[in-house]
Amino acid sequence: MRRLTSELKDFLGQTVTVSGWVNSRRDHGGLIFIDLRDHEGIIQLVVTPENTEAFKLAETVRDEFVLTATGTMREREESLKNPNIATGDIELVVSELTLLNRSEPLPVNTHDDGEKSSEEMRLKYRYLDLRRPSMQNRLKRRSEYYRFIRNYMYDRDFTEITTPILANSSPEGARDFLVPSRLHPGKFYALPQAPQQFKQLLMVGGVSRYFQIAPCFRDEDPRADRLYGDFYQLDMEMAFVDDGEVVRQEIEPLYKKLVTEFAGKKLLSEDVPRIPFQEAMEKYGVDKPDLRYGMELIELTDAFANTDFKVFKAPCIKAICVKGGASLTRSQIDEFTEKAKKLGAGGLAYILYSEGEAKSPILKFMSEQEIAAVKERTGAEDGDAVFFGADERALVNKVLGQLRIAFADFYNLKDPNLVSLCWIVDFPFYEWDDKRNKLDFGHNPFSMPKGGLAALENAKTDEEKLAIVADQFDMVMNGYEVASGAVRNYNPEIMFKVFNILGYSNEYVEARFGGMLNAFKFGAPPHAGCAPGLDRIFMVLENEENIRDIVAFPKNGNGIDLMMNSPSTVDQAQLDESHLAIIPDED
Repeated sequence: MRRLTSELKDFLGQTVTVSGWVNSRRDHGGLIFIDLRDHEGIIQLVVTPENTEAFKLAETVRDEFVLTATGTMREREESLKNPNIATGDIELVVSELTLLNRSEPLPVNTHDDGEKSSEEMRLKYRYLDLRRPSMQNRLKRRSEYYRFIRNYMYDRDFTEITTPILANSSPEGARDFLVPSRLHPGKFYALPQAPQQFKQLLMVGGVSRYFQIAPCFRDEDPRADRLYGDFYQLDMEMAFVDDGEVVRQEIEPLYKKLVTEFAGKKLLSEDVPRIPFQEAMEKYGVDKPDLRYGMELIELTDAFANTDFKVFKAPCIKAICVKGGASLTRSQIDEFTEKAKKLGAGGLAYILYSEGEAKSPILKFMSEQEIAAVKERTGAEDGDAVFFGADERALVNKVLGQLRIAFADFYNLKDPNLVSLCWIVDFPFYEWDDKRNKLDFGHNPFSMPKGGLAALENAKTDEEKLAIVADQFDMVMNGYEVASGAVRNYNPEIMFKVFNILGYSNEYVEARFGGMLNAFKFGAPPHAGCAPGLDRIFMVLENEENIRDIVAFPKNGNGIDLMMNSPSTVDQAQLDESHLAIIPDED
């Protein structure tokens, strides 16, 4: 039995047996041609009337019928060769044809050419959608991707260890998927949002370097770059590490190799910058900046310190310079203005530089010095446009940060063959919760605050507490957060203190995290690690904008598996066995 690859050329003149699906069938009267397809490619079958049984069967086959064919491999006539496929120079003259299975008319297109079926139908009939050559290639690429990653980790002496799927609930920031216990009524397991606690316990257990390609489960709303329910990450941890830079240097070469060796793309820079969180927010308006294009946020607050322009009498004034933006039409500017308003801005002031002069409705409210400062600081030239944000600093950063992304999309500045990498470091340990009017954790409460216990004890005011940073970091790839990591808080005294600052008692911490705390009391080494999100990285490397297109069996945008019809109801007996009852929604 042979796969349908170019290697079939090695069997010219020999008897060969192949199997696959009917990709297409052409009846030329005296001859029937069948393009037979498998996961490797296509081969043309030639069925002649002299072979009565095979010809009779060939007359009945339709697309996606499953066949086995035996015959003699021969070279095609020169004028009939097909340079578009690997086996385009050869064909199989059939001596025996066997029908393995029939197919009903297909509800979706199994070819890459022609009209693409709707996503709803593709997900409902995913097993058919997977027959498309592009999907077959993607599945193989994903397998190669995992092998590439595993080899990298093995080469660096990491030990692959699996951790439990039925685990305990933990505060990872998203909703848990809960699993009721049949043996222990009223108690629940939780599917792990990440193997965080287990991998830290492995460090306590004496493992030096751990990794696994780990399934993670989070009940959070899906997005174009986030799957619903389950996803995979490269989970890793290193013992006797108390500096996040050690982890970054250990894993950074993997990202570079994935970009250049696996994906065949070009790095924006061999030197991957380390950008403090606050700097990223001030320069790009987001903590996951895409560095493939400029348009950094330019500080102008001091330039308008004495302005008479009412709109610019604000705590913060910034601008972005859009190269070529002077060609924007009024309706296009209005669309960007509406986007700014939806983000919370009152409007969107701008200056267009065209034909050697500045043009804008706001120029009459600005002094010559202010106009000159804007042009000098933004570097605006003829043909450019400058857009302003004036409000509270956080809102200005948010609005201009999102407009920066929108303008990059509008002007196609995101080169798909170029990959920008950067580390975002020094995340705030605490943040202010406006809804509850109090301090809360900024990110992961189990990260180590830089400065350790002393930094916590010396912070007396809310302002000083907000200045504490965690030894925590993210990897950003082309504007997507693709990994998070940190030096872990392995010291019980420090763990108590980080919760005490927020008003939680030691008893509360013991009750919630007693398992971890108890382990840390028995000689826990310092340790650190990170967890690259494998689905999202693969999406970027494969130039896909929807993460559902890079996994075999995704759920739709509403978290529904259209193919398996889940979630679904279960029998009353199953509910009784799990000690559960359904409470109907009130009308």
